[in-house]
Amino acid sequence: MDEHLETLRAVEHELTALLRRGRAVSWEVAREVHQNLEPNAYGLLLWLRRCDSIRLTDLAGRLGIGKGTLSRQIRALEELGLVRRTPDPTDRRASQLSLTEEGRQRFDAARAARMDHIRRVLESWPDRDVAEFGRLLGQFNDAWS
Repeated sequence: MDEHLETLRAVEHELTALLRRGRAVSWEVAREVHQNLEPNAYGLLLWLRRCDSIRLTDLAGRLGIGKGTLSRQIRALEELGLVRRTPDPTDRRASQLSLTEEGRQRFDAARAARMDHIRRVLESWPDRDVAEFGRLLGQFNDAWS
């Protein structure tokens, strides 16, 4: 049991280091998208870019945050001209969220810089290790939720 506990402690240590670096990178990337963008907003923009269009309630569920909190964050992104709401054609009470053209362009530019950094960090890794790393991170994230 002690060996398993030490392994879990090592995972916690590395995860903490990753999260600390992630927060710092989120500040940088957020500023690249827009000078007034909150760091947590990058994750919202990432989901919106991936989904193209999504209902607020569905996005809140995927992110594991309350609709009220998400609504405030989306409102701030709308004010910056990065996100728009359009009526949901299947439910008049709901709306669809998507990136504006400006939001898409700014996000894509910031993401390209971030991807270049990730590419440089992982360039010495064998392709199979990079694929396994991505698979394990996905498995971890799925289990966490």
